Amino acid sequence: MQRQNPALQFVLPAIPSLQARIQALVDAQGGVPGFQLLQGQSNTALAACDVTLIASGTATLEAALFKRPMVIGYHMNWLSWQIMKRQQLQPWVGLPNILSEDFVVPEFLQDRCTPEALAQACQAWLSAPDRVDALQSRFQQLHLALQRDTAELSTHALEKVLSR
Repeated sequence: MQRQNPALQFVLPAIPSLQARIQALVDAQGGVPGFQLLQGQSNTALAACDVTLIASGTATLEAALFKRPMVIGYHMNWLSWQIMKRQQLQPWVGLPNILSEDFVVPEFLQDRCTPEALAQACQAWLSAPDRVDALQSRFQQLHLALQRDTAELSTHALEKVLSR
């Protein structure tokens, strides 16, 4: 990505126990210009980014609530993947896609999760501001749909159960 756009900046939030390992990997590559390793601070990174490369999980919902374009990458144990694939529960793994019931952000799983594919998908977001605007609008709708009075909904659900 940086070869295509040398001005890019990279921010990586990491838990403290992984910081030294990540820094050693970066140093082994001779450093990465424009790279900043943060201790935690995922919210800071999401607020600052133009696109996020993210693993599947609850972090994808967090990124959607920040209305950030994302590329989801995930690689799991081969046996777990075979079991999950055979269940054919749904075509999506990322929470924004599941909640939208559509591929609103790209997902690269298993053998498709390559550095080249991830970089290309990130670059696609960076070069398509209209597409980003449409996604942010979609994420705003998703955010509004998720905002509910959970205390009231829980009370009603409990009342129904207790009245039986």
